[in-house]
Amino acid sequence: MKLQFPKIQETKILEFAKTIQEIGGRAVCVGGCVRDALLGQEPKDIDIEVFGVDPQILEEALSQRYEVLPIGKDFGVLSIKQYNIDVSVPRKEFKRGEGHRGFQINADPNLSFKDAAARRDFTINAISWDPLTDELIDPYYGLEDLQNKILRHTSPKFTEDPLRVLRGMQFIARFELTPDKHTVALSRGIYPENLSKERIFEEWKKLILLGKKPSLGLKFLKDTHWVIHFPELENLIDCAQDPEWHPEGDVWSHTLYCMDAFANERIGDEFEDLVVGLAVLCHDFGKPDTTIYDEANYRLRSPGHDIAGEAPTRSFLNSMTDYKDLIESVIPLVVHHLRPVDLFKAQSTDSAIRRLSRVVRLDRLMRVVSADMQGRPPKPNTAPEVNKWLMERAEALDIKNKAPDPIIRGRHLIALGMKQGAEFRPLLDSCYEAQIEGIFSTEEDGLKFLKATMAESGITI
Repeated sequence: MKLQFPKIQETKILEFAKTIQEIGGRAVCVGGCVRDALLGQEPKDIDIEVFGVDPQILEEALSQRYEVLPIGKDFGVLSIKQYNIDVSVPRKEFKRGEGHRGFQINADPNLSFKDAAARRDFTINAISWDPLTDELIDPYYGLEDLQNKILRHTSPKFTEDPLRVLRGMQFIARFELTPDKHTVALSRGIYPENLSKERIFEEWKKLILLGKKPSLGLKFLKDTHWVIHFPELENLIDCAQDPEWHPEGDVWSHTLYCMDAFANERIGDEFEDLVVGLAVLCHDFGKPDTTIYDEANYRLRSPGHDIAGEAPTRSFLNSMTDYKDLIESVIPLVVHHLRPVDLFKAQSTDSAIRRLSRVVRLDRLMRVVSADMQGRPPKPNTAPEVNKWLMERAEALDIKNKAPDPIIRGRHLIALGMKQGAEFRPLLDSCYEAQIEGIFSTEEDGLKFLKATMAESGITI
């Protein structure tokens, strides 16, 4: 593996390393930026550790040359704003309390490279690079693990931070790694320790937005027994399905296939991908409570599982985030994930499609359907036919990503001489319902309907 930074990043790193050298220190790139550069991926952020310089002297020297922001006061982290570089000194960490932040931090610029790297979570994140000598410093053989696609904990300190299990989940999904059996065993003895929901959600976001094979990360969650901390997911394990319709196995297996299908079809818009990815993850949460054996037809069924999925989806998402817009965007996709197939089979009318667009965005729903239909190997994927039909109808009706715009609005009532008041809303609602049902589709016909409705209601101008 050859380490490759983009030229503009490498130039900034070299300039910064020379600055550190001038004040008697040694600057090395550390952590994820080295890992990504070795994988041929452009690092998003650059983390640099400075050895041999007292933290106060380092801050004073850097402040004379750069715009320095103290972004991590508790950890002694400085940000070089114009270079997008975060700078720290080596430190020792001592577990003093619960959770991700329950550590005492002692800066020690004279630590050895091995001791400094011991606090890092995984060996693939414990590789350093000296830009002035082009030396890779790898005391825990992370390069070998990266080449062999192994996720291995760096040291026994791994167990001190429970967030590392969830970090392992998303790393495995992003880089398609195989977890070391000892790392799995250690993880089984770690508990969440009151981790904040925000930190938990950050790791789930990375799984969904960056994971090449989310199924691998979810399998790690199961193998480490951490799935018990997400009971809505745990309930999917061993929830049987009818083998004719779901030859892939239980609902858990189906969900894993669906998540990989979703990952192959991400569109690159963070919010949109997060909404759809979470909906795919949660879409069958209603099955454990609704699955029954239909004795008359000798098969398993899950009647109403789409509707029943709302409560566990809310519970799952509320346990991780307070982002209400996100939650309220995911829920309709879960509740209505069966509707496109139902509409297609019935070759439903435009009014039925308009009604659906009022409660859920059709473009998002079609992405959920696509992932769902691909999650049943070896059954053929029927989503393209369904989605092509629905997309053509949605585009023709201009409702692909929104409900129909109302043709009759308040200004029409005012133009007819009405004054805004209690009668406005019922009239507008009646007109909108008629528009959705296809009773009228033009402003002219809408005004005729409005006037007739007003007359029937005894409203005179």
